[in-house]
Amino acid sequence: MKIREALNKGTIQLKMKKIESPKLKARLVMQFILNQTRQYVMVYDEKKLTPIQEKKYFEAMEQLAKGIPLQHITHRQEFMKMDFYVNDNVLIPRPDTEVLVEEVIRIAKKINAKKILDLCTGSGAIAVSLAKYIENSQITATDISEKALEIAEINAKKQQVDKQIAFLPSNLFEELPKEKYDMIVSNPPYIKKEVIKTLDKEVQKEPHIALDGGQDGLDFYRKIIHHSYEFLKYKGYLCLEIGYDQKIDVIELIEQEGKYIDTYSKKDLYGNDRVIITKVGD
Repeated sequence: MKIREALNKGTIQLKMKKIESPKLKARLVMQFILNQTRQYVMVYDEKKLTPIQEKKYFEAMEQLAKGIPLQHITHRQEFMKMDFYVNDNVLIPRPDTEVLVEEVIRIAKKINAKKILDLCTGSGAIAVSLAKYIENSQITATDISEKALEIAEINAKKQQVDKQIAFLPSNLFEELPKEKYDMIVSNPPYIKKEVIKTLDKEVQKEPHIALDGGQDGLDFYRKIIHHSYEFLKYKGYLCLEIGYDQKIDVIELIEQEGKYIDTYSKKDLYGNDRVIITKVGD
């Protein structure tokens, strides 16, 4: 079968299963199977696939049709202009999280922050990006999942920042030595437990441990906000990603602690409240 024929067949297969962006996904899988660029696939679409390539391609189409995320097939996701390895043990990094990372980088450069803690690191997207873009930074990255930490270490080595990051298995602060950080950053699980089963098929294929924020979606924020004070230097920053409808609730949690000042929020690319920044006050 020719590349063009396989692409057409794959696209129709995905359309029938109501998979989003079927043509794009069919092409991206073809690029992955052939290990070639978009231009190659377009220019040489009359080229015949080998039997092995054809078999692998349509096996991948079957997976996509069942709701398996594209990134779990190609094991690739771009984030902060870097190529990250992902699998089904970690949450796929989203463009919205880049808003959090960019704000942390901006603050870190302004206050000359070097020592940063990343809670719930997952794929390591945040920790690796901070290590890459903040000169001489030392990042501590924790996750309760050892499988996630293995992926994060792969990404740190891939981007050649592994010497700047200490990866520690820990349920938030539990296993951490009592040190003080310039900044704490986290994109914790924040989906309400009952909402998870209503999400897109592809999202439901991601690890629930990285999605489930408890009954009201705020379980992790309560713990992080309550304990961060003990691990932050005076005037140290706490930087959080939040769900689009959680701004008021999270700010209330911060205010209830009575230990933070200068709290503000930032919106994501779609105009939703996505990031909350606060810092240790008097």
